[in-house]
Amino acid sequence: MNRYEKSQQAFAQAYAVIPGGVDSPVRAFGSVGGTPPFIARGEGAYIYDIDGNRYIDFVQSWGPLIFGHCDSDIQDAVIDATKKGLSFGAPTIAETTLANEIVELFPHIDKLRFVSSGTEAVMTAIRLARGVSGRDNIIKFVGCYHGHSDSLLVQAGSGLATFGTPSSPGVPSDLTKHTLLARYNDIDSVKKCFEAGDIACVIIEPIAGNMGLVPASEEFLVALRELCTKHNALLIFDEVMSGFRASLRGACGISSVVPDIVTWGKVIGGGMPVGAFGASAKIMSSLSPEGPVYQAGTLSGNPVAMAAGLASLQKLKSNPNIYSELNQKAIKLMNGFKDAATSVGVDMVTDSRGSMFGFFFSKKVVKNFDDALQNDTVLFGKFHQAMLGRGVYLACSSFEAGFICTSMSDDDINSAIIAARESLIEITKG
Repeated sequence: MNRYEKSQQAFAQAYAVIPGGVDSPVRAFGSVGGTPPFIARGEGAYIYDIDGNRYIDFVQSWGPLIFGHCDSDIQDAVIDATKKGLSFGAPTIAETTLANEIVELFPHIDKLRFVSSGTEAVMTAIRLARGVSGRDNIIKFVGCYHGHSDSLLVQAGSGLATFGTPSSPGVPSDLTKHTLLARYNDIDSVKKCFEAGDIACVIIEPIAGNMGLVPASEEFLVALRELCTKHNALLIFDEVMSGFRASLRGACGISSVVPDIVTWGKVIGGGMPVGAFGASAKIMSSLSPEGPVYQAGTLSGNPVAMAAGLASLQKLKSNPNIYSELNQKAIKLMNGFKDAATSVGVDMVTDSRGSMFGFFFSKKVVKNFDDALQNDTVLFGKFHQAMLGRGVYLACSSFEAGFICTSMSDDDINSAIIAARESLIEITKG
């Protein structure tokens, strides 16, 4: 019996009219093998493919669905907003209401602007930092993903401080030459980058979710803040993934370090396309129409997205125990995976932050992208396929974080742990 017959047909049809058959590369399952299931619907903790297979969904649309699929409160808010109009390209009260809900959580943020994606939020935050500082160079960290804008699509060089070269055709080297690459959790590499001078900002995922789940140490973040202050460079926290996921205030609610600019996405849209960036009134005053740094977007502050985000955020604020409960489930899941791996002699390291979790088939704790690359990706691919066959939907790359939602029960976590044990036995014992 072919569990994925309809999905295989759908993938072939999509391939004929969409590059690679997908609208975002990782969805093609290139790093794990097999055919991506085509999803028909979601409900709570589960998704269902067009073949009728049900999966416990630990991807949750890559993070935003903290209340799971088809949450009734968010759905009702979206339906109500939709009845009034899909888009106006004009101001609405919903934008101000959601902005106030976010701003009141962050003492160091006075104003924010909504955009339509995390990529757009980060791109504009960097433009703003360059405009405020009057400098061109930026520092990013190898393994941190900040969207697909040109200046951030760079690969590592051979030294600690390397001017980036494009990692994608179509990106001019003249754009990436101003991007310097440092090593995550390695402050000496950042100091080396600062020696190049003309640094406008340092951008970092304080809780990296795009090389697997790899949190920055508090010591490293503190030293990073000190360096930025010393050199009058702005510090940007990219919390597109960790914002409102790791805690109600994201990494800003866990670390003592105060960034100059924060970017968000994912959760504040409740499943709709939303991004945002915020800073002090002084920094934000440089943004058009108040200042000279230009940014615009017809769908920015889209009323349907604002309604979804407001419903989601208000639920989070009114249920402060959510994060501890989700973290307990994340810890239980990761402990179960690790015990399963240990029982069959497989090396695994795990971590979690709030409702985010991650694991590597590796002997050593992963602190940076070089460590992550030592992870056994072949084993992960086999594990992913085996888990999918047992109704567990994990991120289709070993370099992605996973997510817990409020709809997941202890039975769901236990089922996933049992599936992990069975999968690893199947892989190692045949």
